[in-house]
Amino acid sequence: MENNSKKKLYVISGSSGVGKGTVINAFMNRNKDFVLSVSCTTRAPRDGEIEGVNYFFVTKEEFTKCIENDKFLEWAEFAGNRYGTKRKYIEQWLNEGKNVLLEIETNGALQVKKKMPDAVLIFIAPPSLEILEARLRGRHTEDEATIQKRLNEVKKELECAKKYDYIVTNDNVDDAVLRIEKIIAGEQE
Repeated sequence: MENNSKKKLYVISGSSGVGKGTVINAFMNRNKDFVLSVSCTTRAPRDGEIEGVNYFFVTKEEFTKCIENDKFLEWAEFAGNRYGTKRKYIEQWLNEGKNVLLEIETNGALQVKKKMPDAVLIFIAPPSLEILEARLRGRHTEDEATIQKRLNEVKKELECAKKYDYIVTNDNVDDAVLRIEKIIAGEQE
């Protein structure tokens, strides 16, 4: 995927449980010229998540200070927690001539598009709502109330996805990665 054209920020979003983390990991393994941005969050780490690799885990107070000092390119609240991307990291990588991949939720992605119109928004969609619900339940990381709240958010997210540049259905990880690579190749021509 490497070429000499101007590097861009690619934003990937999708409903919880859609498999975006799996798709992104597969993409990153195949595309070493990309930098994966690490967002900040106020939620507690899940089993196996590593500080500075999956997220920067911060307190609500630290997060509020970053908002007040305009340190985020975007930030949003989802399922009772806040998530945000520090502006300086994205700008630094782009200035160094690196493509950046950012995984965030839909409201944050639309904020990025307003501040960085050249950013490319890609939404990862589930093959069906039934499959998405099964994936959420299969993780065994959330209680029933949280699962129901996430499922209720899916319809809003799918509506927001209409504002994205591209929608990729994750019916098969390898196929989804190939579709994303084709999108990026087209964007960098």
